[in-house]
Amino acid sequence: MTESSEWLIYRGAGEPHDGIERLPDPPPWRDFSSRDAAGTGDGSEDRRLGAHRHLAELHRPGAEELEMINAALYLRRPLLVTGSPGAGKSTLAHSVAYELGLGNVLRWSIVSRSTLQDGLYHYDAIARLQDVQIAAQSAGDAAAGAPGAVEGIGSYIRLGPLGTALLPSDTPRVLLIDELDKSDIDLPNDLLNVLEEGEFAIPELERIADRLPNGEAEVLTADGVKATVRDGRVRCNAFPFVVLTSNGERDFPAPLMRRCIHLELGRPDHNRLATFVRAHLGDEAARAGDDLIGRFLERSRSELLATDQLLNAIYLTDAAAPPSRDRLADLLIQRLDRPR
Repeated sequence: MTESSEWLIYRGAGEPHDGIERLPDPPPWRDFSSRDAAGTGDGSEDRRLGAHRHLAELHRPGAEELEMINAALYLRRPLLVTGSPGAGKSTLAHSVAYELGLGNVLRWSIVSRSTLQDGLYHYDAIARLQDVQIAAQSAGDAAAGAPGAVEGIGSYIRLGPLGTALLPSDTPRVLLIDELDKSDIDLPNDLLNVLEEGEFAIPELERIADRLPNGEAEVLTADGVKATVRDGRVRCNAFPFVVLTSNGERDFPAPLMRRCIHLELGRPDHNRLATFVRAHLGDEAARAGDDLIGRFLERSRSELLATDQLLNAIYLTDAAAPPSRDRLADLLIQRLDRPR
């Protein structure tokens, strides 16, 4: 290989080779090997807050940020965080969960097709009917396996992130409702009652509650564990810390805004970006990438960029040491608002 191509793993030559063995460790925010095999952790703390957060806090909130975050905690109100991509909106939820020991963050990523039902629970009626029919055939007794049977119905119900966050608990769960501005026009209004009352019904369980032992059914949660639902209703006793994020692509209805604490995150400065890089890649990478941080800041004054792009550029130009460092960095940090 020539010097200019030594960093390439895939060469496009059509010849099999063992180059994959030269692939370095993944970027810390894309390292999934830290997931706990026992299921007690998902590795998201390192990916979100930085593997080197002991050297530098990723999230250094200013006075206004601290006041709004604590206001939401005190008032048990959702925190609506708006700002440009990569400003640290979703990271804020992980930072609060980590500092206060509130466990893994429940995440609901919103798309245009998302509905309130997706966040609350899913009932797999088809799977239940199939299992009933299989059981009836195996037993040779169709009546015993009639679809009206209530045994095991909870096995076909799985709570979504919002539904899981509203389960009764001594301390609040942290729920991230990410990019709410990507939803259709109805979802923000649909959320109002659930966020106000802190409870919701599961009609499939409500209808048969009097036939369930003690009115209870075990269902799966978004965490993949079982939880007990009584009388077909999920009621929180510690309102979750809910973080709703928005890139500012739309306005929200006044009733939702009234129920939320609103925090606007400004564009990060040089010090905050350096802290961001240091938390994920360490001091040496932050120093080596200082020129890229400066160029990123200069461009961000007139272009829509995300800090993820800066991290990618600094990591790759450091780990792979390509000969055309500046050109590769420019390719990785492309304006998000460019015409396509």
